[in-house]
Amino acid sequence: MPPPVTLTGQDLTVSDVIAVARDFARVEIAAEAAQRADRARAAVEELMATGRAIYGVNTGFGKLANVPIPDDKLLELQRNLIRSHVAGVGDPLPAEVVRGAMLLRANVLLRETSGARAVVPQTIAAMLNAGIHPVVPEQGSVGASGDLAPLSHIAHAMMGEGEVDVADTSPRGAGGSARVGAADAMRAAGIEPVEFQAREGLAFINGTQVQTSVLAFLVHDAGNLWRTALGAAAMSLEALLGTPTSFDERIHAARPHPGQVRAAALLRELLAGSEIRESHREDDPRVQDAYSLRCTPQVLGPVADTVEYAAGVVAIELNASTDNPLLFDGDVLSGGNFHGQPVALALDMLAIALTTLAGLAERRLDRLMNPETSHGLPPFLTENAGLNSGLMMAQITAAALAAECRTLSTPASVQSIPTDGNQEDVVPMGMAAAFKARRVLKNAQRVVACELIAAAEGLEHRKPLKPGGGVARMQQRLRELVEPLAGDRPLTPDIERVAALAAREALV
Repeated sequence: MPPPVTLTGQDLTVSDVIAVARDFARVEIAAEAAQRADRARAAVEELMATGRAIYGVNTGFGKLANVPIPDDKLLELQRNLIRSHVAGVGDPLPAEVVRGAMLLRANVLLRETSGARAVVPQTIAAMLNAGIHPVVPEQGSVGASGDLAPLSHIAHAMMGEGEVDVADTSPRGAGGSARVGAADAMRAAGIEPVEFQAREGLAFINGTQVQTSVLAFLVHDAGNLWRTALGAAAMSLEALLGTPTSFDERIHAARPHPGQVRAAALLRELLAGSEIRESHREDDPRVQDAYSLRCTPQVLGPVADTVEYAAGVVAIELNASTDNPLLFDGDVLSGGNFHGQPVALALDMLAIALTTLAGLAERRLDRLMNPETSHGLPPFLTENAGLNSGLMMAQITAAALAAECRTLSTPASVQSIPTDGNQEDVVPMGMAAAFKARRVLKNAQRVVACELIAAAEGLEHRKPLKPGGGVARMQQRLRELVEPLAGDRPLTPDIERVAALAAREALV
């Protein structure tokens, strides 16, 4: 079990999100942060006592912001807000995404700008520690005014209403989960349901935390996949008798994009000490390799730079005030920090970058299959080709996934449709971007898995020559999951095992 994660409202990291959401690290609330939240709440109470109109406290919402709400209806206003916004549809979000969103929301509500009592984030922490996860449909948010529907499903469960999944809180939830009523789960865990006070319901659902939760996982997982994809590229280069000359440090210093420089350096490291390279250094008639081999740093480098950009967005968003209105030293200011455009753009950019990664891997995979481009490897990497089909279908599967990625990489963040009586007339569609980017990541992991399997098989045909040390270590790791091809066999188990490994960690 990883060490506890203590929330302060100021220093949450992607690593913290991974620890809590995937590995069930315990969540604690810093005492100072809880005190700060309660002081901000006291300021809200003082403002309410003046009788002035405060959006979302004693007014309606959105287009109804000019409708005054009497004092004796303020709690009902918050309950109605949550219940009416429980409108999500579709399949439930994965538990890790919901856990991540809960953690992010608890962290943000500890900031003095929100005006929610400390008991609200404390209740979220208690639910996380008990493995209680609201059932949150993945569709129904346009990402402006925050992820209203998804966050409302979480708030609804905190009220003791709706359904939740109760998970085994051991690492990776090995014991599965059971779906029960929220009230029963809260009662069994000894957690008191929340009665949202004036302002608190709106403070809870105004935020980008669900789409940001997805972005946090994508940044983490895409970084791992990028390293694995470079490993696959190095393996394919060796199997195809390619040359590492194009990775020379001098070439990349002449065009020093950070990701490109990193990619070339890692490729040099993986290929160092290659017997395969030495075997054809003098008599290879090729002056240079095809783009899918030679230009790997120039293609995968920008992918790394895009991941770094997205990491910068998520680092800010994890500790940002994204509700509305915000409190500043007695002032209540209405603004638009709930707008998810920064997150939606980062998600779309990641989908495009990962599509590029998958497309490059598929092209190298195709070269490994084709005897016209594989430099002496048997067709489809199998003996007795014709009688055997070998890894033919691995490339076809990869082609299907790469094509789907291209369709999914059409940006969602430019697809605005006005909502709320045209009050919310420019929206970022952040959850649509998140849905697509998650699918692209899974596709890309499987495409790279197909390349790894084929490249490892190609290296079998180059024996007794040994590849570079880094490539040899990767091949050895791969052989723990996938045996060499002795004849035709179902490929799905092999692909899924390797893809699952690529989803968990970087193979390089």
